[in-house]
Amino acid sequence: MKIGFFHSIALFCLLLLATGCSNFQQLLKSNDVSKKYKAALEYYEQEEYYRASQLLDQVTDLMAGTEEAEKAQFYRAKAHFLQGNYILSDAYFRNFYTTYPRSPYAEEAMFLQAQSLYEQSPSYEEDQTPTITAIEAYEEFLVRYPNSERAERANKVLEELYTKLDRKDFNQARLYYKLRYWRSAAVALNIFLQEHASSPFAEEAAFLRLDAQYRFAQESVPGKQEERYDVALDYFQAFVDTYPESRFKRDAERIFDGVQTALAAIRKTKQQNS
Repeated sequence: MKIGFFHSIALFCLLLLATGCSNFQQLLKSNDVSKKYKAALEYYEQEEYYRASQLLDQVTDLMAGTEEAEKAQFYRAKAHFLQGNYILSDAYFRNFYTTYPRSPYAEEAMFLQAQSLYEQSPSYEEDQTPTITAIEAYEEFLVRYPNSERAERANKVLEELYTKLDRKDFNQARLYYKLRYWRSAAVALNIFLQEHASSPFAEEAAFLRLDAQYRFAQESVPGKQEERYDVALDYFQAFVDTYPESRFKRDAERIFDGVQTALAAIRKTKQQNS
């Protein structure tokens, strides 16, 4: 008896599903814009974003100039966003706040457009053009809505995106170090530090710059060693001044001792030859 009961429930659910699908297909084929729009909002409220977006895609442009056009555009953009269709939501949100800059939905639309770009930002190993575009969008949002309740979230995301850019640049500079191209590594790490002084990777970059310069000096021709060791001393001083409690401090001091020993030997040789 229980099996028969559950069987009946299952058949009833399947019937409801089939009826729902049939009704939705009829709506898609309908020419009644008002009916489609009303159904789209109902689907949206029920969190059936795919069906809502399908209907809104059909009717939104046809509703231009009507009272509901603004709401239709916003809900179409958000329905796509909530499905993860970030390329579409980016375009739709941008078009929305450009068209309706004074809308009560404009702030949310601008934030979600930036969020759509954020969701398209790739891992740090890949081209970071989408990341830069997302940063620009969040910064524009903060300029326009500095007191928004979403400002804190925007600032946190900006910090994350800037760190991603830092990490990419740092890894590119560190690659020369890993490949033992000491001169190129010292130059690249120096540029990184000039451009990313407050980066979370700056401490390691400063140490690697020192080590790369030291190794570069070691492998240089005798006539160039002294000046290159002197640069290493400058890098050591900058490192300990900036990071006096660094986890790399002992290694940096070891390099300093090596530089001092090498310079003493070079200058002793010069005195003997003079």
